[in-house]
Amino acid sequence: MSSRPHVIRGSVSLPEAELMWRFSRSGGPGGQHVNTSDSQVELRFDLAKTEALPEVWKRRALERLAPRLVDGVISVRASEHRSQWRNREMAATRLASLLAEATAPPPKPRRATKIPRGINERRLRNKKQRSETKRGRTGRDWG
Repeated sequence: MSSRPHVIRGSVSLPEAELMWRFSRSGGPGGQHVNTSDSQVELRFDLAKTEALPEVWKRRALERLAPRLVDGVISVRASEHRSQWRNREMAATRLASLLAEATAPPPKPRRATKIPRGINERRLRNKKQRSETKRGRTGRDWG
């Protein structure tokens, strides 16, 4: 495949030995060539059995990708390009970004902050002013 490894995050990348590739004929345009070449790519990665990911990441990914997994295996398909090589690149990139997203640490919880007194007072002052403006519109001298 490609010479560069597909990095998930940091020094962790997809191990080429654990990637299972399957090729088939792609639908769509492409003329006579499309009927003879297996350009669609399906890339499978056994998330449940892999040793390439740190245990914490693996647990996180298994949990987050649970609906997409079939027996612990994640599958990605690519058929946009007419060239098998480009579809392979696309599938590997997609798998790497999917795993990067699934293994990302959860966001830090939001810390509640107190609204400064000045801001609150200004809001109340503006509110009162608006209310006065609207009260001045009541139907006394109109009409």
